[in-house]
Amino acid sequence: MSTPRTLTLPAGVRRVTLRTTRGDFAALEALPGSGVRERQPALLIPGYTGSKEDFLPVLQLLAAAGRQVVAIDMRGQYETPGPDDPASYDIAALAADVALIADQLEGGVHLLGHSFGGLVAREVVLAQATQVGSLTLMSSGPGGLTGPRAVLLKGLLAQLAATPQEDLQVQVKRVWDSHLEPEAVADGVPGPVVDFLRARILASSATGLRAMAENLLGCPDRTQALARLGIAPHLVVYGEDDDAWEPAIQEDMAVRLSAERVCIPGAAHSPAVEAPETTASTLTRFWNATECRRR
Repeated sequence: MSTPRTLTLPAGVRRVTLRTTRGDFAALEALPGSGVRERQPALLIPGYTGSKEDFLPVLQLLAAAGRQVVAIDMRGQYETPGPDDPASYDIAALAADVALIADQLEGGVHLLGHSFGGLVAREVVLAQATQVGSLTLMSSGPGGLTGPRAVLLKGLLAQLAATPQEDLQVQVKRVWDSHLEPEAVADGVPGPVVDFLRARILASSATGLRAMAENLLGCPDRTQALARLGIAPHLVVYGEDDDAWEPAIQEDMAVRLSAERVCIPGAAHSPAVEAPETTASTLTRFWNATECRRR
């Protein structure tokens, strides 16, 4: 996943801890400059190996429309602790976490999931565990990961799957040192951001990394079930050069869901980072229109 080139919190964005009966979750919260929440809140769910910081470029832009915007670390991601039980990272378990967080946000939350986070957000809606104003699937697909990134993930999973539980964290560091950090440096990622990426992956649950990878590769296609449910407007948004799920796959999913579909020019798998202004305006327009239709 692409990460912002700067990790400085913009004005109006703060770090918070969200406390639930299923544990505490680290989050970033953005509020309108006026302090007045005129619109329904939004809850943003990151992808595999990601974190709340992946939404930094759009948080302030989204809040400027008059809404509270919250981006979280799911359990086991970066600053949110997670257990060593692989079942704790099943998509249904992660969705149960998200539903409790959404319950704390008033007014029928706009739920957005990026990549693996999209599979989790979809499960929240399918479980009907909380009131959802809309569902946005960003750079996510109908089922398990496909394309070039699936090949890379299978390679990572093969290394982690062959590692005993007690050695998992050591193996994650070995993968970072031998593959991920050299790739980031070769891509020209600034030193402070490389330092953040290192800290993030080493702070994340190694058990979670392995279990989430298995879920990301093996998730069934639940598009038909979501379409039958028909309880929330849907938006499918992706970059024109997405190298995870191909754009054609996401387009087909949008048709099956009768969802609005938006392709973000100049973006790949992380539109919030690669084209933040276009992405934020797309989301704001969809969310505002959804609220107007409900009035």
